Amino acid sequence: MQFQKVDTDELSINTIRALAADVVNKANSGHPGAPMGMAPVAHILFSRFFNANPKDSAWFNRDRFVLSNGCALQYILLHLMGYKLSMDDLKQFRQLDSLTPGHPEHGHTDGVEVTTGPLGQGFANAVGLAIAQAHMGATFNKNGFNLINNFTYVFLGDGCLMEGVSAEAASLAGHLRLGNLIAIYDDNHITIDGDTAVAFTENVEQRFASYGWHVAHVNDGDNDLQGIFDAIAEARKVTDKPSIIRLRTIIGFGSKQQGTHGIHGSPLKPDDTEQLKAKFGFDPKATFQVPQKTYGVYSEIAKRGAKLQQDWDALLALYGQKYPVEHAELTRRIKGDLPNGWEKSLPIYKPGDAATASRKLSEIVLTAISPALPELMGGSADLTGSNLTRVKLAEDFQHPDTKLGTYKGSYIRYGVREHGMGAIMNGIAAYGGIIPFAGTFLNFVSYAAGAVRLSALSGHHVIWVATHDSIGLGEDGPTHQPIETVAHLRATPQLVVWRPADGNETSASYLVALKSKKTASVLCLSRQNLPNLEGSTIERASRGGYVLHEVEDEDLTFVSTGSEVGIAVEAAGILAKEGVKARVVSLPSWEIFDVQDEAYKLSVLRSGAPIVSFEALTTLGWAKYSHEQIGINTFGASAPYQKVYERHGFTAPSIAVRGKKVVDFYKKKGGEIVSPLVSAL
Repeated sequence: MQFQKVDTDELSINTIRALAADVVNKANSGHPGAPMGMAPVAHILFSRFFNANPKDSAWFNRDRFVLSNGCALQYILLHLMGYKLSMDDLKQFRQLDSLTPGHPEHGHTDGVEVTTGPLGQGFANAVGLAIAQAHMGATFNKNGFNLINNFTYVFLGDGCLMEGVSAEAASLAGHLRLGNLIAIYDDNHITIDGDTAVAFTENVEQRFASYGWHVAHVNDGDNDLQGIFDAIAEARKVTDKPSIIRLRTIIGFGSKQQGTHGIHGSPLKPDDTEQLKAKFGFDPKATFQVPQKTYGVYSEIAKRGAKLQQDWDALLALYGQKYPVEHAELTRRIKGDLPNGWEKSLPIYKPGDAATASRKLSEIVLTAISPALPELMGGSADLTGSNLTRVKLAEDFQHPDTKLGTYKGSYIRYGVREHGMGAIMNGIAAYGGIIPFAGTFLNFVSYAAGAVRLSALSGHHVIWVATHDSIGLGEDGPTHQPIETVAHLRATPQLVVWRPADGNETSASYLVALKSKKTASVLCLSRQNLPNLEGSTIERASRGGYVLHEVEDEDLTFVSTGSEVGIAVEAAGILAKEGVKARVVSLPSWEIFDVQDEAYKLSVLRSGAPIVSFEALTTLGWAKYSHEQIGINTFGASAPYQKVYERHGFTAPSIAVRGKKVVDFYKKKGGEIVSPLVSAL
């Protein structure tokens, strides 16, 4: 394939530049500089290489494009190609309820693969997209049926490379030899603070070469279309390494402020806009101009993609004739359907069963359901033996030449890279056909907070296996003991947090997490053994909260989660001997409980007696469910966990004493006791 320049190339590139100025100017907000500088590479990539069908943005074998330095460029390209994004949508850039929010959002705008804008995240997502393609291709491709062979292209800037998440993801991508991943680095030397000379002077090419990437550069990204084409074409030929192309550009090319930070994040002034358009052959007074020739160029790209999908559909049909079992499995996974009856494999427990750590119960669940759910793709941030996320007979996801595994493998060794792991899981989930899960200590999910937030915002179906979930981890001490972490996660919109108390609740957490196809979940799991409780069932726990121990005319209700539920049951037993009636409510998931009907919620946390929450974490947030709160609002301590629990008063006798104190206080106070769930708003 040779580069042939056509007369519409310059016109199309300048159309993108002028549109970028108009889009940002009308919004009076945004980043015009990057799309103006990257217009040439965007045009060459999309017109010569990129394979997608705007009429079916979900076509499974489409190339994936990620704009890690999220800006209006992606919206312009989507509009020109004919996705469901009109010129009016471009004019509504950054306006309320528009299809063109400030940064691209997954699931919001047709053709956007992942949510970008927080720098570095999109780059790491692209690594996940590439992993997913490699795995799905290795799993389903056959001789003569190269069904899954798409590329992932990612644009990124200096800011993306400064963020640590990019280093984590790039290092792993190099190790995994992801030859289907091509990154194009917009080396324009400008960030918000000015020239990158003030903070970013590393040799990016040497850095990525050390990661094991194929490295190339184009020194004139503003004009050298041949060089851009050749660099991308060569990268596509490198099948055993990811590729990065350093593209030297002038930010805001064509503006009076080109090459300065003034064009990075501010609209162009009117006179600058007019001279820009005149320079590029457009009417300086007109706005949102797209010549018909430019639409024609991008219409041909769309037609090429539609033809490729038509050919792919025919190949898939032939595949179904020759490999009906694999075809059925592939199409099921593309649709996102779970296999019929998979939940029957979930372990069920009785009260007499041995006490077991919930991290071990998680491993038992994964071992039981993995044969029925081949779409599960696990991993850990170098804590496999602690998180217990790798089931027996699992194969590692590795380049086959390493002899450490193959791309068919369903277990990823992420290394000590929690943030990269979280962002990569988002990319894997966005690709489709795979449900990623991965483990680390709960406290170190904090390292991945940016990625977790985007999981929730994007509705990615990812599962965090977060073990060592409290002071119960013991000797590792306060550096490892999460106190505030769960409150942070619970405060994140659209994120579901589970803290199961026993085996049935652990099974329930996986049941709901796996069925929640557009929800990210965090499972907080204990290091220490937990008893299997009388009254717990998968069905009851699946409602997020339920009455574990019921009494009539109660004096008190304990509400708790995880490892403290068993202690609450013991405390209720102690109080019963003193003539104090105490109910016990288990609330393994606040978010799932919150969406139950009001009558059910008020039957669980009912009026008439004080409710006391008890959790070996911060009390923040518990006032929504309880009148009084018992927890930890200091850091923990290093000692065997029993000693740490004793230090903080988290023993059944101590909880019983405080429970009796609450009962006496409210009896003395008098008056009606109304459920904290009853409120005006």
